[in-house]
Amino acid sequence: MTNKLYYEDPCIQSFKAKVIEQQVDYVVLSETAFYPTGGGQPHDLGLLNGIEVTNVEVINGEIRHFLTNPLPENTTEVNGQINWERRFDHMQQHAGQHILSAAFEQLFGFQTISFHLGKDTVTIDLNVTEVSERQLTEAEQLANQIILEDRLIETKWVTEEELSNYNLRKATSLKENIRLVIIPDFDYNACGGTHPTSTGQVRAIKILHTERQKKIVRVEFICGERILTHLHRKHDVLVNLVSTLSTPEDKIMNATKNLLEQNSRLEKQVADLSNSLLAYEAKELRESAKGTTITCILEKRSMQELQKLAKLVVNETPKSICIFVSNNQEKLQIVASKGSDVEQSMKELIAHVLPYINGKGGGNERMAQGGGDKIITSEQLMEKAISYI
Repeated sequence: MTNKLYYEDPCIQSFKAKVIEQQVDYVVLSETAFYPTGGGQPHDLGLLNGIEVTNVEVINGEIRHFLTNPLPENTTEVNGQINWERRFDHMQQHAGQHILSAAFEQLFGFQTISFHLGKDTVTIDLNVTEVSERQLTEAEQLANQIILEDRLIETKWVTEEELSNYNLRKATSLKENIRLVIIPDFDYNACGGTHPTSTGQVRAIKILHTERQKKIVRVEFICGERILTHLHRKHDVLVNLVSTLSTPEDKIMNATKNLLEQNSRLEKQVADLSNSLLAYEAKELRESAKGTTITCILEKRSMQELQKLAKLVVNETPKSICIFVSNNQEKLQIVASKGSDVEQSMKELIAHVLPYINGKGGGNERMAQGGGDKIITSEQLMEKAISYI
């Protein structure tokens, strides 16, 4: 069995160990400070003899260290170096989770049923369907008070019989090798993760977001250095907004609302002008038509524009068929629409011409459309469509 140095001293950053087993992509050591994935906490990263450790997993009872390159043959001893920044971050987040979960439990009886330590944030799932803003604030305040008091975080190995001596926040199914993580007079929990030696090292907890999922509420939060990273990122955004909007920080919300309202009005004006232009264009097409088939080759028009224009044309000319083709860089688009007195199927017309451009499309008897590659010219595609009428 590999000696687990991360339990003897979670702050250990380097160590020496003997190689027990060496395979192409992993090694097993006599002892290790690398924490393997487990209990909601990700694995450690670092180096073994200067070779990068990419993953650490417990497989078939072995702690396997997976490497980017194999160790040289006949390597008997290694020097291990833990990525301390990652390890300490995980310790802060995991201890913060214990504290916040205990706060929800003590204040409101909300139990944590699952925990996930992600790359940027941490989440806990509470066994309730709703959590109020007041409850979130009170739980966050209590958690930060426990951190401020810099209470000891103790670990203890106990037997199944000894468990009855502790008021565990959550029952454990373990029968042996039971490790308790204890914040005296506040939280007692069975846990195999790594934690700092005092709550003060967590530094702070900040709840970011909640999400209701079926019968649980997911609470997203961050601890320690992640709060500073989060604050720096938001500060940079705020500074850029202040500069871009040329408004004081305390008036950003009003300035943003005004900008959104102005943008909404402008979008409506643009839409109205666009519809007016399409109506004028449709009128010109109807008046210049020399028969009941109205066609036009256009440039860089969206499918929505083509459909609107075709509809405007045939609504006023019930005996007409309208066909538009648009050049869109390396693609061609085509729309066919008919007036109410025309029997021919536009869906069949489009289905007939799309193979010429390896195209796809759809529609109905009244209007159909599609697009494909510019294998032939727009003029040739139009000729194919006209010849089918």
